[in-house]
Amino acid sequence: MRSVLFVPGNDEKKAAKALTSPADAVTLDLEDAVAYHCKEQARQTVRRILETKPARPVFIRINAADSPFILSDLQAVIDLPVRGLMLAKTSSAEQVGRVSWLMGLLEEAAGITPGTIPLLPFLETSAGISQAREIAAADRRVLTLALGGVDLSQEMGLNYPPESAGLLFARGALVTACAAAGLLPPLDTVWPHIKDSAGLAEEARLARRLGFGGKLIIHPAQIDPVNQAFSPTAAEIDFARRVVEAFEQAEASGLAVIQLDGRLIEYPVVRRAQRLLGWLDSGTP
Repeated sequence: MRSVLFVPGNDEKKAAKALTSPADAVTLDLEDAVAYHCKEQARQTVRRILETKPARPVFIRINAADSPFILSDLQAVIDLPVRGLMLAKTSSAEQVGRVSWLMGLLEEAAGITPGTIPLLPFLETSAGISQAREIAAADRRVLTLALGGVDLSQEMGLNYPPESAGLLFARGALVTACAAAGLLPPLDTVWPHIKDSAGLAEEARLARRLGFGGKLIIHPAQIDPVNQAFSPTAAEIDFARRVVEAFEQAEASGLAVIQLDGRLIEYPVVRRAQRLLGWLDSGTP
C-alpha cells in the first residue's frame, strides 16, 4: 500500500472518484472528516458504497476507542467487505485489545469468524507514540500502524510540515515497532498542502528512506508523487535481480557471503531483494 487515499465517509461522490483512482487503497473516514451530527449519515453512506463491493481495497477509519461513537461505528461496518479498520487516536495496547474483543463479539453475531477483520491503529498522540511497540504487538488483528502527524505535531508544539524534523522520533518508533512485531511497514502521515507536490514528493521519499511502506493522502493529485516515491526504481529492480541470481550461484557452490558492485551480500540482503521481486510479481502497479 504505497498510497492510501482518505475520503469523508458521508461524501458519496468523492468516494466514487477515489475508488476509480490509481490509489493503492481508499479509506472511508467516519472520524475527523465527518461532523458530529453527520456520523449516522456517514455510516449509512459507507454501507451503500461498500454494498457495490468495489475492487479497490477499502479501509474504514472508525472513531477512537474512548469516543461515544465507537460502538455504533463497529455495529454499522462489521459485516462490510473491507481490508481492515483504522482505529483513530490509538494511545494504548489496552484500547486495541478492547476494540478487538468488541469486534470479535460483533463478528460472531454476524456469522463471521472472530478475528477475521484486520485492525490498523492510528497513532496521533505522544501517548500512542510512546506505546508504539506495545500497540503493534497488542493483538493478532493488527496489520500495521499509521502515523497521524498533523494531530501529533499540534500536541508537540511543532509547525508541521515546515518542522517535520520534529517527527523523526515518532516515525522511527513506528518503523521499529512494526518490524519488531513482524507487521507490514507502517504508513506515513498525510501531507496537508495539496498544491505543494514537490514538498510532498520530498517528504514521501524521506518516509521511504526511514522505512515506511506508504503514505496516507488526502487528494487524488497526491497519488502519483507518492506512488512514485514508494515504487522501486529501475536500478533497484536490476540490482535485486542480480543479487538473487549471483547469490543462488554462490550458494550452490557453498558460499553464503559474496560481493556485488563492491557491496557485501549475505542472506538478509538477499531476502530483501526477494521480497522486492515478489512484490513486482504480485501484480502491484
